[in-house]
Amino acid sequence: MKRPLSMHQFIQNEKQEIDKRLISFIEQLNAPASLKEAMIYSLEAGGKRIRPVLLLATMRGFGNITESGYHVACAIEMIHTYSLIHDDLPAMDDDDLRRGKPTNHKIFGEALAILAGDGLLTHSFKVVADLKDVDHKEKIKLVSIISEAAGPSGMVGGQVEDMEAEGEELELEQLQQIHHRKTGDLLALSLECGAILSKATDKEVEELKLFGKHLGLAFQIKDDLLDVEGDEEKIGKPTGSDETNDKNTYPKILGLNQAKEKLAYHLDEAKFHLEQVNMDKTILKDLADYIGTRSN
Repeated sequence: MKRPLSMHQFIQNEKQEIDKRLISFIEQLNAPASLKEAMIYSLEAGGKRIRPVLLLATMRGFGNITESGYHVACAIEMIHTYSLIHDDLPAMDDDDLRRGKPTNHKIFGEALAILAGDGLLTHSFKVVADLKDVDHKEKIKLVSIISEAAGPSGMVGGQVEDMEAEGEELELEQLQQIHHRKTGDLLALSLECGAILSKATDKEVEELKLFGKHLGLAFQIKDDLLDVEGDEEKIGKPTGSDETNDKNTYPKILGLNQAKEKLAYHLDEAKFHLEQVNMDKTILKDLADYIGTRSN
């Protein structure tokens, strides 16, 4: 009897599949070599690929991962990577390190870093528009939800709210709203796209989105906790930057112990919504636990 695939095996296998496709998408571009080099530099920076893995785990849970699934997963990772390049710029977070490597603008300069981010964002939509085995109605739906999650109503809006909140004392509800947009929307999007590509019912799509929303908050709380008590070598950047930059975080508002309780709450809520979906939930459950216990 064939042994079931463990979460770590699944992540390792699918990360390899995503990595090779991401680089191939950029190498095939008819674009300046310097631009492609800058785009690939950040794509190769060793990310966890949580978003594409969530999409692919959703499709596997419903029975089958298609090539279109890999393409949409790559598109979402391109968007995530563009956001990191821009977040690291001097005008934003002014970070010198990302995943243990110099940030994009430290290697290529600010102008090319900005354009590399622009290139990743815009090319992600071409990747989705060029899907071969997805009908036009479904394709338009995917483009619509991706642009909403990544744009002014989602990730970009959350980043603006986060910037404007620096130096101010936020209430917990305000912080959660920021992180729903900054982090939760893109994680929920990954699950939603996987469900749509798998022909899930509207109720299943909605439950998976709620699973992703709570998972996104758990992910952000864990990030905040790692900035306080994480290992710099494992994280790949200095700890304590949130306090230095006077950022609003869960440990700052709630204290360390209550932040950990809030992390556990959102993981429980995420799993509750996942239980409502008729699919093989094993890998998604394990991924939720991984997000709550990760060290980087």
